[in-house]
Amino acid sequence: MGSGIWSTDVYDAADRYRRSTGRSAFSYSDSGARTVHPALDPRDATRESRDSAEHPRSTPVAVLFDVTGSMRTVPRVLQTKLPQLLGLLQRQGYASDPQIMFGAIGDATCDRVPLQVGQFESDNRMDDDLGRIVLEGGGGGQMSESYELAMYFMARHTVTDNWEKRGRRGYLFIIGDELAYKQVKAREVAALIGDDLAEDVPLRQVVDEVTRRWDTYYLLPAGSHYAGNATVLDFWRDLLGQNAVVLDDLDAVCETIALTIGLGEQAIDLDEGLRHLDRAGSTATGTVSKALARLGRGRRAEVSTLPTFRDTASGVTRL
Repeated sequence: MGSGIWSTDVYDAADRYRRSTGRSAFSYSDSGARTVHPALDPRDATRESRDSAEHPRSTPVAVLFDVTGSMRTVPRVLQTKLPQLLGLLQRQGYASDPQIMFGAIGDATCDRVPLQVGQFESDNRMDDDLGRIVLEGGGGGQMSESYELAMYFMARHTVTDNWEKRGRRGYLFIIGDELAYKQVKAREVAALIGDDLAEDVPLRQVVDEVTRRWDTYYLLPAGSHYAGNATVLDFWRDLLGQNAVVLDDLDAVCETIALTIGLGEQAIDLDEGLRHLDRAGSTATGTVSKALARLGRGRRAEVSTLPTFRDTASGVTRL
């Protein structure tokens, strides 16, 4: 996936049409859907971010958000801020050929739709994927959601040319306010993703797997149920270190994602990125500055050694 070009004009036209007809940007969920949309079903699926003549150096970005409880408002905020996110990534040159995938996380112990995963897209189809998400609003009430199941999918069911050709990690942003479960349960993986695991997978192993190929961040926004909770923040900082980021304002989530990518891609330093926000008239500058201060000013992306492949016919190891 990942063909096509994002158009703000197309986005605006779709928004005007919805307003004139009284339709929601999340019509699938708001119409009463309680099953995963076929386009977002993770079962027996692999999501790919590939280069093409149109996008020769793709940069994969995955944004997965908790849609339980108070967090179900997150995708609605993201949908209204898509033009700002794409504008910063593309017009400001923060990332080459960005391909964005949206998904949603619930609780596999009790929710009807605990995992939804879209495609990597470069054009307005990413808006379509957002609109297909079921905003279930459930959750189990035990301060945990199935973030580990989403990380398992990202670790084992995504393929990117950014990694395979260039040895560069993609960007994964998880937006939530609770803990992950301590293990990826084999029975949940079988039921929702279709893999046949011999045993449960410890959370730390899954984190190690996903962070090998994905520069992974956990964003904890204000306004969520456990915002400011030290137990939640300490949990994610133990797993991800400085990449567990607190946001004082949910409305700043797109700008935070964009500047984090710009820093990782060495396209800007933090001061330059904040100046871009000021010139664009963004109200998010203060929140983003505080949120990203822990990442360091002028942070560099980590580039892995290119993976090697063994040619069994010739016995030669190739890049």
